[in-house]
Amino acid sequence: MIRKYKSLMTSVSQVRILMIGPVGAGKSSFFNSINSIFMGRITSKAMSGSAGTSLTTQFRTYPVKDGRQGRLLPFVLCDTMGLEEQSGAGLDIEDITSILQGHVPDHYKFNPITPFQPNEQKASRPASLQEKIHCVVYVIDATKIALMSDKLQEKLTTIRKKVNSLGIPQMVLMTKVDEACPLVEENLQSLYLSSYIKSKVQEVSSWLGVPVSCVLLVKNYSQELELELNCDVLLLTALQQMLNFADDYLDDAGPM
Repeated sequence: MIRKYKSLMTSVSQVRILMIGPVGAGKSSFFNSINSIFMGRITSKAMSGSAGTSLTTQFRTYPVKDGRQGRLLPFVLCDTMGLEEQSGAGLDIEDITSILQGHVPDHYKFNPITPFQPNEQKASRPASLQEKIHCVVYVIDATKIALMSDKLQEKLTTIRKKVNSLGIPQMVLMTKVDEACPLVEENLQSLYLSSYIKSKVQEVSSWLGVPVSCVLLVKNYSQELELELNCDVLLLTALQQMLNFADDYLDDAGPM
């Protein structure tokens, strides 16, 4: 279904999905995992890891190919610098606004002290629908929900209000579900039977203000050397929902 997906708008050949989240939550790893599934092997194109500060320092747009010699698939995953709780560090909220509106170019290097300034010529004309973001995904580490500071929660709430005002659909991607619950670590298929994971979903749903149905659970590839069907099912289900949400946005955007 993902291979055959076509956006509702002829002017949008690839829907753009923006991933936002704290440092180390698994944004780059999610791209690597999706890329791995379509390449048929484990890949690590985007830099990922568990450093204390964001490994992603640039705005990156990652298209995915359907196999090594395959065509580009109809979506682009946009990766951002990690959010950090102190002001003047990590991704700036003003930068997010510029990204959402389609002004930030690929490979733009973030500066936590000075937000992105579009040149006057570009700022004067609105970005095309193809350049804008069509779905926003908050990537949250299931093992760190209880540890998330008030400041970081405030930042996420501020971003969510901004995204809301632009009418862009939003969802939450909860990563590292296997590390958060021993039952799930033992058997990924028991994910939706875990009362602990269910409580974490409800917690995130209430403080971010998104419906429980918009919180999707995944396990990114991190230590594996080969693909696993149970991981793939969760990852592709999440991606499919992102495409559905992008459709909702384009449907509202009207005929183009």
